[in-house]
Amino acid sequence: MKKSTGTIVGVDVGGTFTDLVLLDADHRVRLGKTPTTQDNQAFGVIDALSATADDLGAIDVIIHGTTTTTNAVLERKLAKTGLITTAGFRDILELGRRTRPQPYGMTGVFRPIIPRDLRIEVAERMDASGQVLTPLDENAVRQAAEALVERDCQALVIHFLHAYANPIHERRAAEIAHDVWPNAYITMGHALLSEYREYERGVTAAVNASVQPILHRYLDRLQTELAAKDFSRDLLVVNGNGGMVSARTAPQEAAKTVMSGPASGVMAAAYTAKRAGFTDIITYDMGGTSSDVAVIRSGVPSVSHELEVEYAMPVHVPMVDVRTIGSGGGSIAWIDDAGLLQVGPESAGADPGPICYGRGGKRPTISDANLILGRLNPEKLLAVEGKVALQDVRAIIDEAIATPLGLSVDDAAGAILTIANAKMAGAIRMVSVSKGLDPRDFALFAFGGAGPLHATALAAELGIPKVLVPARPGITNALGCVVADLRKDFVNTLNRPLDAVDMADVAATFERQVAMGRGLIEAEPIEIEAIDILHTADMQFIGQTHLLTVQIPHADIDRPTLQALFEKAYFDRFHVELPEIRANLVNLNTAVIGRRAPVDITHLIEPDARASVLEGALLGRRQVWFDGDWIETPIYFRDKLPIDGAFDGPAVIEQMDTTIVVEPRQRVCSDVDGNLILSLGDK
Repeated sequence: MKKSTGTIVGVDVGGTFTDLVLLDADHRVRLGKTPTTQDNQAFGVIDALSATADDLGAIDVIIHGTTTTTNAVLERKLAKTGLITTAGFRDILELGRRTRPQPYGMTGVFRPIIPRDLRIEVAERMDASGQVLTPLDENAVRQAAEALVERDCQALVIHFLHAYANPIHERRAAEIAHDVWPNAYITMGHALLSEYREYERGVTAAVNASVQPILHRYLDRLQTELAAKDFSRDLLVVNGNGGMVSARTAPQEAAKTVMSGPASGVMAAAYTAKRAGFTDIITYDMGGTSSDVAVIRSGVPSVSHELEVEYAMPVHVPMVDVRTIGSGGGSIAWIDDAGLLQVGPESAGADPGPICYGRGGKRPTISDANLILGRLNPEKLLAVEGKVALQDVRAIIDEAIATPLGLSVDDAAGAILTIANAKMAGAIRMVSVSKGLDPRDFALFAFGGAGPLHATALAAELGIPKVLVPARPGITNALGCVVADLRKDFVNTLNRPLDAVDMADVAATFERQVAMGRGLIEAEPIEIEAIDILHTADMQFIGQTHLLTVQIPHADIDRPTLQALFEKAYFDRFHVELPEIRANLVNLNTAVIGRRAPVDITHLIEPDARASVLEGALLGRRQVWFDGDWIETPIYFRDKLPIDGAFDGPAVIEQMDTTIVVEPRQRVCSDVDGNLILSLGDK
């Protein structure tokens, strides 16, 4: 369909490191890992490229996973934004859904994205069927836009109550606002999300507008820096749905780049696992401050339209369904007022970081516990700036944790890992058991800098039979940028009882969405081998609030089949049958996926560098703590492990970007791509 690409670069910006994967036309691989430049992430990207690529002008495609919008939202470092909305609905962003930030008590803090003094009402009204009840007051729109300009707003949201049913008022208001607005940062709620529920649609539009200037400035700065280095091709950006778009158009729908980084990791997991013969996996990405988990079924990551980035922050654009908990390598262990050991969610971050980083950290973390128990090599820790003696780490854990609890230092460190693993196992249950899925039917795909340290313990806790560790766990997100497909998602609201729906309208809506997706994908500057279409419907029983997503096999589905699919999906999730209640068809969703050519990842670990026998990868032996006992354990170098090699635990496997712990009675095998497959249980 399009000219084939040669050299491809994937670059992902993390909290501590900026990771890069370069694949040239001969399938040779280069890897880069440089410190993230927090003040200006573009410089870290350029540093990674300069350290890895000889000639940026020879690169055909750069695909970028960014945390720019995610960080802006989570840290509330947003552009000043104004809102023009329907009369009577000024406070919808605060009224929300009557939920609470904490399940118990009445405590919590909520601050809307757009403050009340920057929200202005104008006269207009549609009904839910799209009929005009009150004409748009065009003069009021102009006055509102002018007032918001005078208050130094950088971006504008136009959000009317029933614009999803008929958008003519929003479109006309945007035309009027463009006459007085000083830039192009105007978001119409319906254009981003053509869905009912004004609260979620309004918050999504507010997020989009408030990060638009930030993302635009960042990408413009990065493209300027790349041009200065002779890169003249299009820069592509990974969206939160796991697809990618041109940097030229990404700021228009900036909210879709929220969760870009975690999404790229899930896409890499799906691609790598499928090559290894695993189509049903749970991904587990543990970094320095948090852990992300997601589910992949039949090789397709779960995509949700209903994720909440934080309390009262629903961003209802399609995003890979990644759930995050505050448990990472830097999570701090502490004792609460009841005298109980807790781990996280507070993190030591990158600065000062864990005690073992040598940057002045004084509070024990998960990484420090792993070091104490022999699971980490103190001579090979990344991001370490100062030498810290092992006895100094032990002394701090003794004072802060062991002595108050009446434990030995070793038992205290073991308790830290046990509690951390319990929290992370809970996150995996949240994406599996809570949705009617059995973790034992999946393999666990472990990546991130700390994921492989804990993966086998988590799998044993959950009964997951196999763990898959990719060749380069610490740069998996960057690899996800390289293998990501193009993807366009669409949603349209019907919100009618299924027995009152015209099924011809359903088919026509699906066909329109497919046509729009094909057109947008064809306009992107990237090679496509095929286009896949995925249809789903958001449904509920009449009278319910929450939605259930139903997979639709084809656009021209009939009513009885759709009813049966909904009832099956409901039973699979809740194990309850409700034949006496009618179904309601709420939203029609379409994903149009442009499949790219396969990428050869066999050289992520060079086959020629492998040893012919296991002993050739042996680095030495040291005492490692397993289940309360110290065991003399072989330490292997990952890059030297033989292709198709197999051995039994216990073992510790070290590589540049992570450490892998193999528990006793576990079997390790490798494959041609350099993946390690760990089988749990008896040999």
